[in-house]
Amino acid sequence: MTAPIDPFKAMFVSALAHKLEAEGRSVIHMEFGQPSTGAPAAAITEAHRVLDADAMGYWESQPLKQRICQHYAQKHDIQVLPAQIILTCGASPALVLALSSSFAPGARVAMARPGYVAYRNNLKALHMVPVEIECCPDQRYQLSAKAIAAIEPAPQGVILASPANPTGTIIPREELAAIADVCRQRGITVISDEIYHGISYGMGTPSILEVMPEAWVVNSFSKYFSMAGWRLGWLVAPTAGIDPARARMSNLFLTPPSLAQHAGLVAMDCTSDLEANVATYTRNRDLLLAALPQMGLSRIAPPDGAFYVYADVSDYTDDSMAFCKALLEDTGVATAPGIDFDPERGHHFMRFSFAVSTPLIDEAIHRMIPWFAMRNRGLRG
Repeated sequence: MTAPIDPFKAMFVSALAHKLEAEGRSVIHMEFGQPSTGAPAAAITEAHRVLDADAMGYWESQPLKQRICQHYAQKHDIQVLPAQIILTCGASPALVLALSSSFAPGARVAMARPGYVAYRNNLKALHMVPVEIECCPDQRYQLSAKAIAAIEPAPQGVILASPANPTGTIIPREELAAIADVCRQRGITVISDEIYHGISYGMGTPSILEVMPEAWVVNSFSKYFSMAGWRLGWLVAPTAGIDPARARMSNLFLTPPSLAQHAGLVAMDCTSDLEANVATYTRNRDLLLAALPQMGLSRIAPPDGAFYVYADVSDYTDDSMAFCKALLEDTGVATAPGIDFDPERGHHFMRFSFAVSTPLIDEAIHRMIPWFAMRNRGLRG
């Protein structure tokens, strides 16, 4: 029997947003965590060159794997072997590879709630059991060593996300080390989602590999490298997991797109372009954090990284899906309902993505402030 999984409800909001656009409405897309910028210019130039010079085919770029290893040495002062790098068609297949290589059906895998909807749904699709641990604002919506130590019985695995989706919060290095200690003691396998590394606001983004070399790491070119549509990511497998993960990659997905691998190698050295994108996100974050109190939204955990704000809207509604639809229909601003990220308490939350351009952030704020002012704050509806 196949496992039932829930749909990604932000897709419904996005479908409505595109319908309104087709009708001539002005829509600002803040529903998805997708950079509005394209790939770095030099990467696009390389892609044009390759299209004319290379017939392409099933291929795994050894230079790209070596460059990723260099990235870990430079950014995290750790050694990763090229054999540990498995190039994937984005982060989503990397997560499937890590889960299916590490656990059998029926395995219990813990994660923070709120958390990315695909963690829960991928586990269900693979006939595993998601163990969601409620994390509150005073915990910055993140799992801790204490919380993991308290799970009874011990799960087989835990998924960490830092910076996290939907909150943007980061787990400090000392807490990562404590989590690693607890997981070793309890025999818990760690999978760390690090796809937002590189996007942070005054706080470092340590890798779990700095304190736990035997962990699995999922990463992607979609966020910091602004290459979401190129479908390129990677998995760092522990040495014991290389063979099972590689077997699954070759059977389930073959290889990532050759063109994306050529462009991705060049993108990794486009630092000035990429840091300019982060500067834009920084400005957008500041504007949105300044505007949210004017909208009656002050209960948030200010994001340390990524490009999201997860806001408590319980003063206004107990149906975040209907609330997001009303906001979109009335103002043209598309956002994500919290129920995607927290099926228990997400009815009272919504997520804003500030990965769009700064002028669009300004315009979204201009539209939303009067809309929130007209709502019956304290009278849910």
